[in-house]
Amino acid sequence: MPNLHPTLVDVAARVRQRSEPSRAAYLDKLNRMRDMGPPRPRLGCGNLAHAFAACGDHAKAEMARDATCNIGIVTAYNDMLSAHQPYHRMLDPLKAAVVDAGGVAQTAGGVPAMCDGVTQGQIGMELSLFSRDVIAMSTAIALSHDVFDGGLLLGVCDKIVPGLLIGALSFGHLPFVFVPAGPMPTGISNSEKQAVRQEFAKGKVGRLQLLESEARAYHSPGTCTFYGTANSNQMMLEMMGLQLIGSSFVQPQENLREHLNAAAAQRAVALSQVPFTERKGIGDMVGVETVLNAVIGLLATGGSTNHTIHLLAIGRAAGVELTWEDFADLSRVVPLLARVYPNGKADVNAFHAAGGVPYVMKELIDGGLLFDDIETIGGRGLRPQCVLPTLGEGEIAWETLSEEPHDDEVLRPRARPFQPTGGLEHLRGPLGEGVIKVSAVKPEHLQISAPAVVFDDQDDLLHACKSGELERDFVAVVRFQGPSANGMPELHKLTPSLGVLLDKGYKVALVTDGRMSGASGKVPAAIHMSPEAIRGGPLARVRTGDIITLDAREGLLTVDADLSAREPAPPPPRPPSMGRELFASMRAVVGSADAGASVFGSDVLEVKA
Repeated sequence: MPNLHPTLVDVAARVRQRSEPSRAAYLDKLNRMRDMGPPRPRLGCGNLAHAFAACGDHAKAEMARDATCNIGIVTAYNDMLSAHQPYHRMLDPLKAAVVDAGGVAQTAGGVPAMCDGVTQGQIGMELSLFSRDVIAMSTAIALSHDVFDGGLLLGVCDKIVPGLLIGALSFGHLPFVFVPAGPMPTGISNSEKQAVRQEFAKGKVGRLQLLESEARAYHSPGTCTFYGTANSNQMMLEMMGLQLIGSSFVQPQENLREHLNAAAAQRAVALSQVPFTERKGIGDMVGVETVLNAVIGLLATGGSTNHTIHLLAIGRAAGVELTWEDFADLSRVVPLLARVYPNGKADVNAFHAAGGVPYVMKELIDGGLLFDDIETIGGRGLRPQCVLPTLGEGEIAWETLSEEPHDDEVLRPRARPFQPTGGLEHLRGPLGEGVIKVSAVKPEHLQISAPAVVFDDQDDLLHACKSGELERDFVAVVRFQGPSANGMPELHKLTPSLGVLLDKGYKVALVTDGRMSGASGKVPAAIHMSPEAIRGGPLARVRTGDIITLDAREGLLTVDADLSAREPAPPPPRPPSMGRELFASMRAVVGSADAGASVFGSDVLEVKA
């Protein structure tokens, strides 16, 4: 095996050192939970009778004798989300596969799952980021009955996978396997979809034509096919060894999907049948190297900027302390091996057909750019798992990867990457710190110096675009969009309008304490600025006309004004609607974006009785 790249060694060493107290506290918690022994023998007879009252006779007998493992299923099913609709018909076959493998299964509980595609640009998006932590808590509630030996986690989309993972890490002494549902078939091309969006932003097509285009893109059960946060989640889980390799982008209606689901159930049973004190739980698997593998996969594929927040929160839930500097240092040595929309023309179906995550993983491992020697649901080490699943004669056949991808417009070997570095930079300066996704930004747009135009609401920026007020070079500052202000909604609906101005030849950029999502595209956007404006961050003191310089090459974000001499602007009023008022307590305690924007704080690692 090749030696690890020195940067990987150095970053892992400093993360390990930084995390030593928190990781030790987390592992101590896991060991104390193991020391309590298997769960069901500790229950009173009344407790156990309640637990299996609705089970069949076979499951009751097995659980009463503690003769087999009980797999708890936590599902994010609803049929509002196209990505999650397939979970309804998958549930019974998954339970049957558990039984066939020698276990029993119960649906432990459901977690909420909202669609960012529906709430994009709407008031409901202000609940989106907080839904991650609500999902984590809901997962813990589902597992709190303490009758399970392991679990299956059913979730795909943006905040749902991070929430499930954070929740499962609270029961980190138990093994868990994630089960994807797969993407919808390819609809219209992403370039066609984007073209209609920009024509709508110009006022050249109406709402009916735009809706027709969008409905041809998002048209059936399955995950949306662009490479946003949902599909970045799936890549991340494979890179971490928590989901069957090559299983993420097999469509729901394919026969192979059913066989992969059964294989996931079999893995959960196999991991849960290991003697209790020797069992490798998800908390044992999610350590420093595993979390860094998720970061590396994100960089190598140009994945969602949302994971610069989620991975910080996931790491902290396992006692691993990541920083944006770790992302940036890895980005300088990890090559970009994939071009998937919005960073290219192809969708995830084309990415999978070209070789997908297994090919990226193989190339990174062979180049010393991925931590191979980690514990996974498939055993020790990732390299043996770098294969693609296909359907043979009624069962899964694992296909050896070719040296070359099947389509080098979508996927490249490390010897000739799309670019030699990853798609992310860490920005710092007198405006605070943030991140910028550069994998889809043209080189000539990586540096800009222009007057600021300040907005306190994204709709005000859109109105200014439509009215022609912004036909010039400018840096849009959209502030009071952080987690404490309004839940840090995604500002993705700004992209088409700003993109139109960029296409007209103007120098345009965005600076915000909000998010731009996994669909961040060609407009240079400094996002997640911390500290946020409502907590006294520098953006609250910026005024229209200040000259802002964004230099993504050097990681700098500066302003030519003395901000210390100014009073911060007051936040705009926000209506208490769409359930927003119920989340006031979360806005009051949420951490900053550069710490994962989590409401849990250090309590995640609490080890007190």
